[in-house]
Amino acid sequence: MRSRLARVGLSMSVVGTIAAMGAASVAFGSNPPARMAVLPPVVVTATPVRTHKAEPHPEIWAAIRSLEHAKDHLQHAAHDFGGHRVEAIGAIDAALHQLHVCLEFDR
Repeated sequence: MRSRLARVGLSMSVVGTIAAMGAASVAFGSNPPARMAVLPPVVVTATPVRTHKAEPHPEIWAAIRSLEHAKDHLQHAAHDFGGHRVEAIGAIDAALHQLHVCLEFDR
């Protein structure tokens, strides 16, 4: 019986210590006393959880984005370059069309 009372007393002591530590952390907030050890923040890193399926055909989508970027540059170019700028934009439009046809074909 005595060992059971000792365990209960120890449990009460542990609970009291935890409660006192919690109260101290609330009371001191971000200004702990000088004698209290201040530990660095804990940084927890985790692997991101993917909630959506991976993008199909990432190479084709990268090509589409690159061509759209090139087309935007050509559309804002200062010179016509003897009609070659307009022809290049037409070629980009044809390439974009073919890439979109590729994506539709896969469906």
